[in-house]
Amino acid sequence: MLLTMLSDGRLHLSGIGKLAPHLTVANRATLLAQATHKSKRQIQVLVADLAPRPDVPASIRKLPGRAATVAVAAVAPVAPIAIPSDPCLELGPDRVPAAPSAPSLRQVDGRSTRPDVDPLGSGRFKVQFTASAAFCEKLERLKALMLSSVPDGDLAQVLETAVTEALRRREARRFAKTNTPGKTLADVDTAASSSRYIPAPVRRISHTSEEGRCGFVSSGGRRCRSLHRLEFHHVVPWARGGDRSPDNIRLMCRTHNAHLAAKDYGEVVMARFRRIHRPPGR
Repeated sequence: MLLTMLSDGRLHLSGIGKLAPHLTVANRATLLAQATHKSKRQIQVLVADLAPRPDVPASIRKLPGRAATVAVAAVAPVAPIAIPSDPCLELGPDRVPAAPSAPSLRQVDGRSTRPDVDPLGSGRFKVQFTASAAFCEKLERLKALMLSSVPDGDLAQVLETAVTEALRRREARRFAKTNTPGKTLADVDTAASSSRYIPAPVRRISHTSEEGRCGFVSSGGRRCRSLHRLEFHHVVPWARGGDRSPDNIRLMCRTHNAHLAAKDYGEVVMARFRRIHRPPGR
């Protein structure tokens, strides 16, 4: 069963490696059906639900000095991504290049200090990362200020409260998400305009309807669902008279927004646009 699913693309080797120790004659049909076309992280969550692990204790400890114990691994240069010239080719969700990053590969006492999120069971994750001394000091100050609401100083609750508040502020600024909106859709003009400005109610509706993720769907029916570098896309292009109504504004990641723009205007026009708006020195 595993070899058949591997050959037709329903499962990948990483997923098989996670699932194999937990497969039995009784659960194999159900478990493999749940794992079909799932990412490695999604399969890790599935396995954690099957064999939950206990909660890990909250702790903050000082790591050894970097100069004596840290070895930095060489990172190979990333090859440029080739953009197909054939306008009929479509960029599927599984081909969206990841945002450029340089993940830490440092080793401390033989253990990787790369940030880690590990599923422990249903709705529970172990989160591990290396923080600076300044971050730890700020965390202690935050715990002191939150003693009335978090008397035991639980790190998970303190960090969740801080992240929730930061997320609320940023989504309010970017996507106009708020519990007390000043204007509704009926209060704004959504007709075509010479301005690219998208009214706050329209941004709010688009973000909610797309669940805060890229709404691009490939020809095969797969949705992108990326959270990174989200932009607002005009279904009927703005330069061709597209209005600002919720039906015409979609949430897209930058890669798929650029892909659809190339389909609308042509790759030659978009290449010229990128040259004009390229930052100095790039």
